[in-house]
Amino acid sequence: MNLIHHLQSLAAIVLTFGMVIFLHESGHFILCRVLGVRVEKFAFGFGPELIGFTGASGTRFSIHALPLGGFVKPVGEEPETCSGAPDEYFGQVWYRRLAIVAAGPAMNYLLAFTLFTGVVYLKGMPEPNEAPVIGNMMKEFPAERAGLDIDDEIIAINGNPVKTWDELAGTIHKFPNKEVELTYRRKEVTATVKMLTRKDDASGNGVIGIMPKATYKSVGFLTAMKEGAHQCYALTEMTITTISSKIYKRERPDLAGPVGIMQMVSRAAHSGWEDLVFLIGLISVAIGFFNILPIPLLDGGHAATYIWEGIAGKRPGKEIMAGFNTVGIAFLFSLLIFATYNDVLRIHNEHKNAKPPVAEPAPTK
Repeated sequence: MNLIHHLQSLAAIVLTFGMVIFLHESGHFILCRVLGVRVEKFAFGFGPELIGFTGASGTRFSIHALPLGGFVKPVGEEPETCSGAPDEYFGQVWYRRLAIVAAGPAMNYLLAFTLFTGVVYLKGMPEPNEAPVIGNMMKEFPAERAGLDIDDEIIAINGNPVKTWDELAGTIHKFPNKEVELTYRRKEVTATVKMLTRKDDASGNGVIGIMPKATYKSVGFLTAMKEGAHQCYALTEMTITTISSKIYKRERPDLAGPVGIMQMVSRAAHSGWEDLVFLIGLISVAIGFFNILPIPLLDGGHAATYIWEGIAGKRPGKEIMAGFNTVGIAFLFSLLIFATYNDVLRIHNEHKNAKPPVAEPAPTK
């Protein structure tokens, strides 16, 4: 059983990274071909090549040892080696190069939109249940640490009875970073437990990491498409709001690196197909958004230099670009180390809190 569990997790991780990276790089590749730019290499991963073949167009398609990304290498992608031929990358005017780099993030958003739309159309539109029953929980949040579980019914908070989810959520929201006492019913047993809420960065409300049970209502394809687009917008808006809040408050951002993402994918793979598909869409939005940021070496960094070229009428000098890229390498490497540290710390805390405190039974009425 353990072997099947691990194989299922591995398959989900390969599917997630493969789909998100492949579609991103496909965006660059397709635009290159549409605009008549020859492509030398289309690679998944970095490091030594494990397997590959050369297509009729001369493009080398390959899989490499380190599956942490991918790249498309067009002919003439370095200004110094470009002859100016119309089938070379830097033989294109700046706005055509801008379109090529933008196609990668655009493909990520298209993938996310397709997945979100598919889940809503096949599963239905989720509608929260009015009952104060836990339908899902967030890892490492107060509720999970305190020992609450899915299907627990919350019957009182701070000694005051609650009959609906809105009453429960509204009360918790009033106590950011404060202790609350929840009375819950699990099967035939009633118990109480105390926990310290968190403060949500976006709203300022108190949260403990619980979600209501959902019922699903069938919808038409156009409604599903509308919801798919809304999810892409809402996730992007939430990312911008959260990052801005962290920067403004000078707080440490809670970033997940490759280890953390693999852990989330593994969990989603065992909780239902819709959770895994939705998570792949969420990761695709995150990858797409991250790549449009004006960070050197990312698509957004390349786009910024092309826009500058269009405004100034000339490309940035070689020394400027070298410094720009050096800053980019240092930033991305530091970001990877920081995200990995966050992952290790999160895993350590999960093991530390693997056995949540046992709640004291309360009198059953």
